Order: sequence, then structure tokens, then C-alpha cells
Amino acid sequence: MPRFDRTGPWGFGPRTGRGLGPCGYGGRRFASAKNERIVLEDEIKALEEEIAMLREEIKALEDQKK
Repeated sequence: MPRFDRTGPWGFGPRTGRGLGPCGYGGRRFASAKNERIVLEDEIKALEEEIAMLREEIKALEDQKK
């Protein structure tokens, strides 16, 4: 991840690369349970944001049909 700013390899956001960055190297090997919890909470937040975006897209499509 360039500049370690959590924007992914092309600036498209988290979870858009190959999972080889410093945040896990493709696996879940964290130094402590606290670190793993932080990463999991970040992952949940990212997924919730993605769900919200998908719901907005669905709403926009439904509004176009009207």
C-alpha cells in the first residue's frame, strides 16, 4: 500500500490489492489479540461502508425506473 494511507495499491480503498501489504501479508498473523481485534473492527467498518454504497446504488436504480 503506497504511503501506508489505507487507500490500496491504486487509491481505490482497502481490500483492493493482493493482500501482500504490511497489514497481514495475506494471512491473519498478528502480534496480539488486541491488534487482531482492531484489524477485524476496521474490516467490519469497511464492509458496512460497502454495503451502504451498494444500497445507495440499488436505490438510485429503483428511482430511475420510476
